[in-house]
Amino acid sequence: MTDRTIPDAAVLSGWRKSSYSNTDAGSCLEVLDNHPAGIPVRDSKSPHGPALLFSAPGWSSFIEALKTNGVPT
Repeated sequence: MTDRTIPDAAVLSGWRKSSYSNTDAGSCLEVLDNHPAGIPVRDSKSPHGPALLFSAPGWSSFIEALKTNGVPT
C-alpha cells in the first residue's frame, strides 16, 4: 500500500487556505495544488504536522459531495 501522508507538510511550499477559513484561529484547512503524487491537505495551525495525500479523483469526489450536500458547520 502506498503511504498517503506527508510526515512534515512544511517541506512543501505553495499552500493555500480554504475560503471557509477565518482569522479567528478556527478550523483552517490548507491545500497544495500541482503536487505530482496527489492533493496534499493539512491543518494550517500545525504547518510542521502531517498532510494527508488524496488522489485527484478522491479529492474531486469529496469536493463534489460538499457542494451537493453542503458544508457542515
